[in-house]
Amino acid sequence: MVEVEAHITGIVWKVECEVGDVVEEGDTVITLESMKMEMPVEAEDAGVVRQILCKEGQPVDEGEVLVVLEQADAQSIESR
Repeated sequence: MVEVEAHITGIVWKVECEVGDVVEEGDTVITLESMKMEMPVEAEDAGVVRQILCKEGQPVDEGEVLVVLEQADAQSIESR
């Protein structure tokens, strides 16, 4: 499992994924708002979204886990 963490303290502006979505490295999974700026939180690895641990409007701290991905080999991702 891969944990996607908040890189800044802020408010969850938008959840950009759903459980079961296949994401690629660099895809935005959450957008945070901090100091009136929107900051994307990107997946550092490809995988399938297994858990979303935040909701829109929720305050989060730097380092807090926002999304959990299950890594999968390329063949199983392509078959989804």
